Amino acid sequence: QVQLVESGGGLVQAGGSLRLSCAASGSIFSISRMGWYRQAPGLQREVVAFIYSTDRTLYADSVKGRFTISRDNAKNTVYLQMNSLKPEDTAVYYCQIVLSSGSVWGQGTQVTVSS
Repeated sequence: QVQLVESGGGLVQAGGSLRLSCAASGSIFSISRMGWYRQAPGLQREVVAFIYSTDRTLYADSVKGRFTISRDNAKNTVYLQMNSLKPEDTAVYYCQIVLSSGSVWGQGTQVTVSS
C-alpha cells in the first residue's frame, strides 16, 4: 500500500513564499506522474501542477511563473515551491501520484495567504 505524507503548508502574507513537500512510501512501482491539486472553500478541486516521469511539467495558468514543481526520484518526493503568493491561492493543497495500479492522494495541507 502506498501512502503520501504532505508537509509545508501554513499562513503567509501576500507576496510571501511556501514550499510544500509530499513523500511517498510503500510499494511504489513506476510512478508516471506526480502533482498537486487545490481546493478552496465552496469550489471544486483544481489542478495546480504536474510533473511526469519524463520531467515534463504542466501548470495551471493561474500559477505559471510563480509556482515551480520538482521531484526527487531517490526520495519519491514531489515539491511545490510557491512564490509571490496571493490571497486567491488560499486553499487545501493535495498531493497526488499516479501509478500503474492507480492514483493515490495525500491528506491535504492548508495554505492560507493573508492580504
